[in-house]
Amino acid sequence: MTAETVALLAPDEPPAVIEYRAAGVSPFLLVCDHAGRLIPRRLHNLGLGESDLARHIAWDVGIAGLGRHLADRLDACLMMQRYSRLVIDCNRPPGSATSIATLSEATPIVGNENLSAHEAALRVREIFTPYHRAIAKHLDARANAQRPTILISLHSFTAEYAGIPRPWQAGVLYNHDRALAGALLELLRSQRDLVVGDNEPYSVDDETDYTIPVHGEQRGIPHVAIEIRQDLIGDEDGQRSWAERLGQLLPKAAAATFAPSP
Repeated sequence: MTAETVALLAPDEPPAVIEYRAAGVSPFLLVCDHAGRLIPRRLHNLGLGESDLARHIAWDVGIAGLGRHLADRLDACLMMQRYSRLVIDCNRPPGSATSIATLSEATPIVGNENLSAHEAALRVREIFTPYHRAIAKHLDARANAQRPTILISLHSFTAEYAGIPRPWQAGVLYNHDRALAGALLELLRSQRDLVVGDNEPYSVDDETDYTIPVHGEQRGIPHVAIEIRQDLIGDEDGQRSWAERLGQLLPKAAAATFAPSP
């Protein structure tokens, strides 16, 4: 058997997509591009130790738990990707400079160096494409059933970067359409215990992002990306607390944005 015929995932390894609460009746569709940190066995942990694979470079710490609690509260479908972003980043266009990183936060990703075109294509085929195909299939079904949809992309960020503390507890991200993001930002900032970033600590961009531009903007459906600081959702209590907060504010933001004109 040649290298060209070997699959990335072994038959006993789980598929890329986790679909949770698929029959949820909410208009909200929750997605977590960086929910997991699994590495296919064939990649030998990309040459990294367990301590590196537990860091933000490998996944969005706490976001899967937050996503499940929020899905339960809203009765919303949640789509998650279970493999590490270091295998392939499912919020980056395939072939882009950060799709398969060779360096992440000053950490060399040895298993991604000198990657052949075939090896890169396997990661797209077995992880990136199934995940986004599942999201697209779900959105198509909702459109065909004339169900309203609001896309919520969930992420988490580190409390400091390059040794510099980040002042925000959360960030609201958007690209061309600020409507829902602006309403949510206003509601979050009205809670006096929070410092909330407006397109901070990241922003959405056509060249470097995939989920919001493709599934939100190209389809013309309401959308927003939400970033929560990892130390606030690192345990069950924090995840439940933030799910409760977002579960209250997201419907209010949607109502404020899409309320009919008087």
